[in-house]
Amino acid sequence: MLKTAVAGLSRVANSIAIAANALGTLVVLALVVILNVDVIARGLFSAPLRGTYEMVQFSVVMIVFLQLADVVRVDRLTRSDGFLNLLHHRRPGLTANLRRIINAISAIFMGLIAYITFPEFLHMWETQDYFGVPGLFTLPWWPVKLVIACGTALACVIFVIKVITAQDRPQLVRTPEHDEAEQ
Repeated sequence: MLKTAVAGLSRVANSIAIAANALGTLVVLALVVILNVDVIARGLFSAPLRGTYEMVQFSVVMIVFLQLADVVRVDRLTRSDGFLNLLHHRRPGLTANLRRIINAISAIFMGLIAYITFPEFLHMWETQDYFGVPGLFTLPWWPVKLVIACGTALACVIFVIKVITAQDRPQLVRTPEHDEAEQ
């Protein structure tokens, strides 16, 4: 029954992570449009798009945390696996345990970030705090705080699933040029 529950949770978490990644990609595309409109407006009309700086700040944070869980899901989170890859050939059991420990520590950190950020989201929702230049362009803080809290919470869940299932996929770290050398 535990395996079924973990498999179901894994499917749901993976689906949400993929959807959040797609949403992050749409934010990247929106950012490209905003920056192009700003460049064209500056060049043709000598009038920059108001709030470009604020929208870029807003977007970059959202992109990172919308795509974080999917990056964790496919084992592409930036970290140094060189030592673990070398150790994997000699001591695969030890390597698997080290990966579980790293995933557990990562889950703790992601959970702590979500735990700290969610009350900030609630506060920003109630107070309607904003960033930007009043009278020129402002954006509310709460969407950023919500994305950070949800993105890190989902990454935490995926790390926990990796610890429970002892998922160890070092082959995803390899680049195609390494595969050609072995042939």
